[in-house]
Amino acid sequence: MRRPCRFLVACAVLLGLAACSTPPERRWPERTPAEVREQLIGLLPAKGVDREGWATDIEAAFRHLALLPSTDNLCAALAVIEQETGYRANPEVPGLPRIARQEIERRAARLKIPPVAVAAVLELPSGNGQRFEQRVAALRTEKDMSDLFEELIGRVPLGQALFASANPVRTGGSMQVSIEFAARHAAEHGYPYGAGLSIRDEVFTRRGGVYFGIAHLLQYPNSYDRHIYRYADFNAGWYASRNAAFQKALSLLSGQALAPDGDLRLPDQGLFDSRTARTEQVAISLAPQLGLPEWRVRRDLALENRFEFEQSETWRAVFAAADARAGKPLPRAVLPQIVLEGPKISRRLTTAWFANRVQSRYQQCINRAYAP
Repeated sequence: MRRPCRFLVACAVLLGLAACSTPPERRWPERTPAEVREQLIGLLPAKGVDREGWATDIEAAFRHLALLPSTDNLCAALAVIEQETGYRANPEVPGLPRIARQEIERRAARLKIPPVAVAAVLELPSGNGQRFEQRVAALRTEKDMSDLFEELIGRVPLGQALFASANPVRTGGSMQVSIEFAARHAAEHGYPYGAGLSIRDEVFTRRGGVYFGIAHLLQYPNSYDRHIYRYADFNAGWYASRNAAFQKALSLLSGQALAPDGDLRLPDQGLFDSRTARTEQVAISLAPQLGLPEWRVRRDLALENRFEFEQSETWRAVFAAADARAGKPLPRAVLPQIVLEGPKISRRLTTAWFANRVQSRYQQCINRAYAP
């Protein structure tokens, strides 16, 4: 009996040593929804904001999305909301009647619709009894403009021709999230506030705007070590910062200038579209040097909007060669260099500018959170 006992004791000791040598799993302290809301109320601006209302909707978004409501993540969400709209669920936009009129006229000119026909359409009565012309003149918010275009598309044949049955208002709400993203997210994951609701309308509510905005900001896997790259991705599209770093590595290897804009391929335009993006052309030209077949490079670049791209053979081969050429590890994420365009933008702004502005607001929030 002595040998088995000694053997069991030895096993117990070895197991104990193995347990000690394994680093403990990092566990975040669990907090109740009330505790998260209390922290949010303390982080939100003291004046001019319904702090309890915003705290309730932001906490609910984190809970429904199963995202960690850490101080870091809460401040990231608050920084984007503050930068985009200053805590306004459906913000007013200066000069919106002019913007709407220009959009209608631009589309009419492209379709060669005479101005007299457009004027006749705008003289028609709308659903609330006002003429469409009056509705245009009274526009104040993006939701107003979205509703107007929806009615023009739904009620007026010329409206369907002008807008190709697609509402030109494509972002909205407190975080200026893409309505297309919101609709896709709701289709894939459901929407916690009720089935059958108009996702377009929900984006312009406080609860819907923060729900879909926080999903776009935080609900995707990545290898970033700083939130600033998420802010750039929020503005330019998921993985834009990662892809821009890949473009810079590719440019170093090839000696050819590539705009670090995060776009590795052109959008798929159909079976007979044979165009190739500049980044894809350069990557394919380096395939022999990288020891990869051309088809594999094309296949890997098709993962540009997915996390799996950075586990691909093309990613690994490009960075291995670029690191060797540079004599040091290159960054795996950089801020994309993209000039922002749109009818609401009146000065030269870039994605990098946006990300740095949000980062500054994030840091202010963190400072408030940890202030004595």
